[in-house]
Amino acid sequence: MTDGALRMLVVLHFYQLGYSPLAIASLFLFYELFGVITNLVGGWLGARIGLNKTMNIGLLLQVVALSMLLVPASMLTVVWVMAAQAMSGVAKDLNKMSAKSSLKLLLPEEAQGALYQWVAILTGSKNALKGIGFFLGGLLLAQLGFQGAVGSMAAVLAAIWLLSLFLLKKDLGKSKFKPKFKDLFSKSAAINKLSAARLFLFGARDVWFVIALPLYLATQFAWSQTQIGSFLALWVIGYGAVQAFAPMITGKKAGKVPGASAAVGWAIALCAIPLLISLGMQYSSASLWVLIGGLMLFGAVFAVNSSLHSYLIVSLAGRDGVSLDVGFYYMANAMGRLIGTVLSGWVYQTYGLAACLWVSSAFLLLTVIISASMKRL
Repeated sequence: MTDGALRMLVVLHFYQLGYSPLAIASLFLFYELFGVITNLVGGWLGARIGLNKTMNIGLLLQVVALSMLLVPASMLTVVWVMAAQAMSGVAKDLNKMSAKSSLKLLLPEEAQGALYQWVAILTGSKNALKGIGFFLGGLLLAQLGFQGAVGSMAAVLAAIWLLSLFLLKKDLGKSKFKPKFKDLFSKSAAINKLSAARLFLFGARDVWFVIALPLYLATQFAWSQTQIGSFLALWVIGYGAVQAFAPMITGKKAGKVPGASAAVGWAIALCAIPLLISLGMQYSSASLWVLIGGLMLFGAVFAVNSSLHSYLIVSLAGRDGVSLDVGFYYMANAMGRLIGTVLSGWVYQTYGLAACLWVSSAFLLLTVIISASMKRL
């Protein structure tokens, strides 16, 4: 929740201060860059010291990141905010990597159906809470101001961190062998291809979602901070809900566990949606409703794609040192977000929202091509 709220706070607060879309995007560069590094190194660290420790380190770092933004307004320079966002990026990805890796160890090796179900529930609930965070960020900014919002979140999260120190299972995920630094990089062709597909999948989402969409709603339709936060919150909550039910959508009731062919089919279904949204907005007089309806459809289909990918990586990962494979995969995820974030600011500022949607479709086409190559493994 604090991760989603902080993202919304930064976008809306610095837009109020007159920052350009590209300048706002730059505030997230370290957030995404350190996410890339954290997932890669964090998987290795989790295998060496245990996932409970990496989870608690992540919670503490998020409290530190929020506290860094409590300085006087005159000290909130671009460099300082980028540093705080970098800390937040490290925190968020340590938590995500730790949580998803732990599922592999909490279920029997042969329980692939249950694994798919629990990965979907964890992924969906995480994104639903992040969506609530978007709403929370817009609301707190309007009610408490920037520093009041950040301070209240830091206080609540510090209390949760103290509880976590005592409640998390000790040594979960610690590898029987001590992985070396060279073991950070996956030696599995299937995991490498799945990671590449994930990179373009999330780049395709963030190229319009991170910067372009909230600023487009503010400038073209004069939406307020609370309206923007509420809409993005509902989108992410709905996206998370679909993720949680993805096993039912993809045939788990019939006893099916999805493979690479399912990932290809759902990527194809997603590929044309951004392009159709762009064309619909260009030729329709009700462009706002085309945008909202199209993004709802995109969110639902994207959620199934994301849930399938999340299951496949946990399923493919080795049981001993599972966080190494999961960390490498989410490193690619973070790289996709980094590329998408930079392009979201630059493409929107230079060419507008329609161009962001075209880039999104191009990235999704690459996801389809890479996913199709996995079928031959």
